[in-house]
Amino acid sequence: MPAQQEDMVRTEVVISGRVQGVWFRGTTCEAAQSLGLTGWVKNRWDGTVEAVFEGPRSKVQQMVAWCHRGPRLAQVESVAIKWMKATGEFTGFRVRTD
Repeated sequence: MPAQQEDMVRTEVVISGRVQGVWFRGTTCEAAQSLGLTGWVKNRWDGTVEAVFEGPRSKVQQMVAWCHRGPRLAQVESVAIKWMKATGEFTGFRVRTD
C-alpha cells in the first residue's frame, strides 16, 4: 500500500511584540526556505510581522512553532494564526517590502 502524501496547507500569521528591527523577516525567510516552504514575510505599519506559509502540514507547523520564538533578539508576545487550504500560488519564499 503506497504511503499517502502529506496534506498541503496554508497558514497566515501575524506576530506581535519586539519583532521589527531584530532581523525577524530575514531569519523567517531562511527558516522557511530550509523547510522547503513557499510564501512570504513582511513588516506591517503597526509594528507587527505578517507571513504566509504553504507546504506540508508538519513543515508548516514547525515554522509556526519557530514564529513563537523568532530570532535571538526578538521578544514575541503573540502569534495570530489562520489555517486554510494551500493555493499553490507561490514558487518560493521571499521577503516582501510592500
